[in-house]
Amino acid sequence: MASIFSKIVAGEIPCYKVAETDHCLAFLDVNPVVRGHVLCIPKKEVDYIFDLDDDLFVELHRFSRKVAKGLKKVCPCIKIGVAVVGIDVPHTHIHLMPLNNPGDLNFSHHIKMEPDEMKALADEIAAAIE
Repeated sequence: MASIFSKIVAGEIPCYKVAETDHCLAFLDVNPVVRGHVLCIPKKEVDYIFDLDDDLFVELHRFSRKVAKGLKKVCPCIKIGVAVVGIDVPHTHIHLMPLNNPGDLNFSHHIKMEPDEMKALADEIAAAIE
């Protein structure tokens, strides 16, 4: 059965896309921990990040670095935090989150953003990615 992320890749479910390559996709998390919480995924559905083939593993990380640099330009922060949890959705994904405090990387806390705010933020991040 296709994961929710595979359905996003296929265009069956909309997303707030910030970047895309032939093999990777980045979009805003619809249940963000902080403003600017982005998910970077391989388009190929692989559950566990360490099961990715070497080339895709490296490509996903390079892609995530590029997205993180654009994200930092838009969301003022000390650093962009990176997390790979892999429990909630059976499709490899890297969380990128603007951090100003250690507590910002807390998956038990979520913020609410309106759809128009999400769209505007996604567009701004997309424009900032080189």
